[in-house]
Amino acid sequence: MTAIPTFTGDAHPYSGGDPYADYRTADLPFTRYANLADRQLGAGVVAANDEFFAQRENLLLAGRAEFDPEHFGHKGKIMDGWETRRRRGTSAGHPWPAAEDHDWALVRLGAPGVVRGIVVDTAHFRGNYPQAVSVEGTSAPGSPSPAELLGDDVKWTTLVPRTPVGGHAANGFAVSVEQRFTHLRVNQHPDGGIARLRVYGEVVPDPEWLAVLGTFDVLALENGGRVEDASDLFYSPATNTIQPGRSRKMDDGWETRRRRDRGNDWIRYRLAAQSQIRAVEIDTAYLKGNSAGWASVSVRDGEDGDWREVLPRTRLQPDTNHRFVPATPAVGTHARVDIFPDGGISRLRLFGTPTGTGAADLAARHRELS
Repeated sequence: MTAIPTFTGDAHPYSGGDPYADYRTADLPFTRYANLADRQLGAGVVAANDEFFAQRENLLLAGRAEFDPEHFGHKGKIMDGWETRRRRGTSAGHPWPAAEDHDWALVRLGAPGVVRGIVVDTAHFRGNYPQAVSVEGTSAPGSPSPAELLGDDVKWTTLVPRTPVGGHAANGFAVSVEQRFTHLRVNQHPDGGIARLRVYGEVVPDPEWLAVLGTFDVLALENGGRVEDASDLFYSPATNTIQPGRSRKMDDGWETRRRRDRGNDWIRYRLAAQSQIRAVEIDTAYLKGNSAGWASVSVRDGEDGDWREVLPRTRLQPDTNHRFVPATPAVGTHARVDIFPDGGISRLRLFGTPTGTGAADLAARHRELS
């Protein structure tokens, strides 16, 4: 188990130049999982008790927080994050906040799942970050309102206990709770600001919903598919290829560095469940001078099964959505796309239906984690 570095205390006051020059961060092992709090998946910050200085929605913005030392508004310094006002005590004799005082924000995950790690990023909050943070999770059916989530009948499970954090730092927390969550409650003690929130984990889809859909994209992140490995992650993460919707710009796909050998690049995936694959879609949207030249798709059944090609090596066009119907449907639990010789694709879709075994496995995992 890799130890997670911890940061505490103030950062140095900003003195000009690159504001990230003294930013405190580290490699966190759980970031290999998908970000369940990604706005592109449908995540949102649905409520907060206070957002006096900076809006709660900033927590889930894509990309790192930006800092403009000259940017002030009517309420004070404008920060790229969620920032609350300073808490006070109850009287002149007790001007300090009580030990239990805290601010909170409710986050709806874009895809319900098991949380493996959380990053509470306090970038640019150097002297105005929270003293400590805690995070709780719950699993709520349907689309509950903030009032319903705050009801006395909702059970919250601690994912991150109250823990000191540091300013201008990526504060990472490994989570070991084997449970499916739909919403998080992020608490900062007693007040302050957080720039970004990232929630890394494994999607656990609702098997009843998938059963109603019948044929669907069994590789999609929101349906429980995931990336296991890739040959090259130089420009962008392979997980982009199973995100919802079409790519919106070049870096919203998967692009590799230029090869100078006779090899090729690839991504290996695990499907949502054992499924029968009926159709393949490869999109190269926004990849124009750097699209893959050719691609093939293979599936295998089980960890040690043989790879079976469902799409032979096929010429791809730049900035184009390609659709293919294999001559014979293939059953598998894993998939692999090979691109030749290098370049990139923006999305890969495998449309199919879970087998009887696959559907039973989905239902069993959902029961176990709920």
